[in-house]
Amino acid sequence: MAAAPDSPRPDLGSLRIHDGQRSQSRMGRRVVYAAIPVLIFASIVVAAYAFRSQRPAVEVATAAKPEVGGRQTALNASGYITPRRRATIAAKITGRVTGVFFDEGTRVAEGQLLATLDDSDVKRSLDSAKADRDASRAAIADYEVQLKNAQILLHRAEQLQKAGVQTQEALDNATTAVDSLKAKIELAKQQVAASESRIAVAQQAVDNCTIRAPFAGVVVSKDAQVGEMVSPNSAGGGFTRTGIATIVDMKSNEIEVDVNESYIARVENGQQVTATLDAYPDKPIPSKVRTVIPTADRQKATVKVRITIIDLDKYNFILPDMGVKVAFLENEQPAAKDKGKDKGPQAVAFIPKGAVRSDSNASFVFLVRDGKVERRAVSLGMDRGTDVAILAGVTPGDSLVVKGPENLRDGDKVEIRP
Repeated sequence: MAAAPDSPRPDLGSLRIHDGQRSQSRMGRRVVYAAIPVLIFASIVVAAYAFRSQRPAVEVATAAKPEVGGRQTALNASGYITPRRRATIAAKITGRVTGVFFDEGTRVAEGQLLATLDDSDVKRSLDSAKADRDASRAAIADYEVQLKNAQILLHRAEQLQKAGVQTQEALDNATTAVDSLKAKIELAKQQVAASESRIAVAQQAVDNCTIRAPFAGVVVSKDAQVGEMVSPNSAGGGFTRTGIATIVDMKSNEIEVDVNESYIARVENGQQVTATLDAYPDKPIPSKVRTVIPTADRQKATVKVRITIIDLDKYNFILPDMGVKVAFLENEQPAAKDKGKDKGPQAVAFIPKGAVRSDSNASFVFLVRDGKVERRAVSLGMDRGTDVAILAGVTPGDSLVVKGPENLRDGDKVEIRP
């Protein structure tokens, strides 16, 4: 038998790493290690450049022109539209709602029916009182018939007694019968009066089951539905309503604002006011101060001022609880007798107080032009609410930085925040 040929042996020499390969691998790692600091430094340089090239965001406002020949603003404030006549309509009794005859936005007249309650029980009481009255009246009619007959018998007894035919006892009995019937009639009349009183009470209970509008206005809230229980007093569990509807008299709308007590001396009754609704900023509304509430809020250090809207009927878009901004106007000053008299420096513009900055030398503002800020020294006048008068340094229409970083410098490029 022939011998099997020898099987090939594995060549282990092919797995050997030559010295040249080892040196190339070490060289690659050295290049990578050396490149890491360079990449880190380059990243820092790029980030620093991006940070330096980033423009700070600022908010701007426009310098306002003073009113020429008109009244200037003495104070600015904000508040809300508040109706003087607002009522939450509730039932006088506890009952189940059987009818609701209005919806939100419905205009109602004074005395108009709004809702009804279940009146079946009180109507039964009313019917019972009426039945007692009718029974008493029927008894009176019966007693009056008996009285007529008793009076006839009394007259006959008197004639017979005078003739000596009838005894005195018979005459006394006839007299007693007449007097008794008269007393019964008076008692029945008192019972009728008592029944009338019970009828009035029962009728009032029936009337309490109908809820009517106390004044003309607009329904702004519908608080109950058919089938719900309502009560003038709150009940536990949250299943009983305390109101049916809320009605507002739109003709009684006025403005209520809180004025800081530091500026309340600038407000007086009858002062002219210009109001602007937040919802309609382009429609100024002439108004005047109705009253200054003679008390202050200790926590907020404010005083409430109520303002009447002149010609309210013209502004049918005014709704309760709308936000409104008001400007209290200065009272007209009498003209100077001497036209050549020096009136002092006049304001050239009004700017928000937030636009004014100051250092150890003077006050200044930052104007925004062509994407850059320009530092401009200003001369300040009298404060007018949230604004301040500028006597020099700014012209109406200039854009001023009102919010921005504290480290702004003249010539910095900025981005205007919308």
